[in-house]
Amino acid sequence: MDKISLLVDRQIVLGVTGSVAVYKTVDLASKLTQAGAVVHVVMTDAAQQFVSALQFRSVTGRPVFNDMWQIHDHVQHVQLGERADLLLIAPATANTIAKMAHGLADNLLTVTAVAARCPTVVAPAMDGGMFEHPATQQNLATLRARGVTIAGPAEGRMASGLTGLGRMVEPDELLAYARLGLAAGGPLAGRKVVVTTGPTREHLDPVRFISNRSTGKQGLAVAQAALDAGAEVALISGPTCESPPLGARLIEVSTTAEMGEATCSETRDADALFMVAAVADFRPGETSDKKLKKTGSEEWGRVIGLEPTLDVLSAVSENREKTGFPKVILGFAAETHNAFEYGRDKLLRKGLDFIAVNDVLEKGAGFGVDTNHVLLITSSGVVEELPMQSKSAVAERLVAHVAEELGER
Repeated sequence: MDKISLLVDRQIVLGVTGSVAVYKTVDLASKLTQAGAVVHVVMTDAAQQFVSALQFRSVTGRPVFNDMWQIHDHVQHVQLGERADLLLIAPATANTIAKMAHGLADNLLTVTAVAARCPTVVAPAMDGGMFEHPATQQNLATLRARGVTIAGPAEGRMASGLTGLGRMVEPDELLAYARLGLAAGGPLAGRKVVVTTGPTREHLDPVRFISNRSTGKQGLAVAQAALDAGAEVALISGPTCESPPLGARLIEVSTTAEMGEATCSETRDADALFMVAAVADFRPGETSDKKLKKTGSEEWGRVIGLEPTLDVLSAVSENREKTGFPKVILGFAAETHNAFEYGRDKLLRKGLDFIAVNDVLEKGAGFGVDTNHVLLITSSGVVEELPMQSKSAVAERLVAHVAEELGER
């Protein structure tokens, strides 16, 4: 697993309570550590009935805390609470949730929870109807009112054999919740960012369409980078097989017209637009409402004409001239040759602040791969050449440039 910039050297207190779901938390602790976080595990006595402290120590490389009176240079709960950037309790039993809601502090974890001043994420895990019990729901509502983020739970089979709501969410999802918690106060905090991603489809008939090879990977990486910077993210996505990042508000579209309508609407009050989507430039002049058969449709196939689709970026730029929003526009240009010339021309014609240009014929920089090689251009020329690297790393640099530009305005 690659390191995640937002998590590198961040101090995370990982609270572990007595639930069979604790085996997932060992994986979570490993993922957080591999991502670069410094993970301090605090286990309750009940948690140690399911797994040993040695398992957590093995994946984090750090001591595991349980005894409130272990000898250290300061009172243990104060030390843990003061240095934490995030408190993440997973699994959180109904008992621990009740203690937190009522301010009880009878073990190291609950004392630390009272002492902590950082963002807190709680991942409930319980069997049967315990999650839906009025007492549990009231306790969770109390925690939410205090600003605690409740992650899940999920629905599924319980340890008892019953099926219902109460399973702890999976480690990958909890990693995403950790990112959201740590992003508070980032350089784009309080900013609205719109990101478009994926392809658009222009239909010939109910089963065929004109599209392109975009998978949406780069746009999704930009959305995640903007979330990591603390932004409120509206993600306008064409059809992709990728899942949106946790925290983004997803707006699903198919055609260029739909993407244009959604983008113009969402950018009316946006601070920034990242137009990463690969928008179809043409659509069929005629569309059949029934599947066209190979036999009997030869003439239609020969004479079908194409007409231009809406130029989404130009429409957004025209709106900005009237309203001032979005404040910053970053476009993308996927080229096959003369990348700089075509990219700069597009930037100037459409009134963009930045354009990210890549040569999709370059190995490792095209559609459907996890890496990219990008030139970031303004009207003054190349701002930065981003060498071949992960699309996540590219996204972080693009978001950093836009955040800096917004900060100067």
